[in-house]
Amino acid sequence: MLHDRVLVRMEGSEGERRSTAGIVIPATAAVGKRLAWATAVGVGPNVRAIVSGDRVLFDPDDRSEVELHGRGYVLLRERDVHAVAAERIENDPTGLYL
Repeated sequence: MLHDRVLVRMEGSEGERRSTAGIVIPATAAVGKRLAWATAVGVGPNVRAIVSGDRVLFDPDDRSEVELHGRGYVLLRERDVHAVAAERIENDPTGLYL
């Protein structure tokens, strides 16, 4: 990976999905704009907040798809990631004041 790029693997399929109650929602159902979760599998040397294995939240409309070894991945810039879900806790302060 180069620069600030993040390679992610989408979770689940983009076809049918299930609600929390178990109802099957067909792929053709109209849904408002939704963000999607994916797992980071590779990061570039200039990526600061994401490591491989983190779950990231991004806009699936702004993506570049790539196929490697028969599997589909999405290539993003770090700035296109809206959130990172990770179990690690950083002890150093961020330096941000609100």
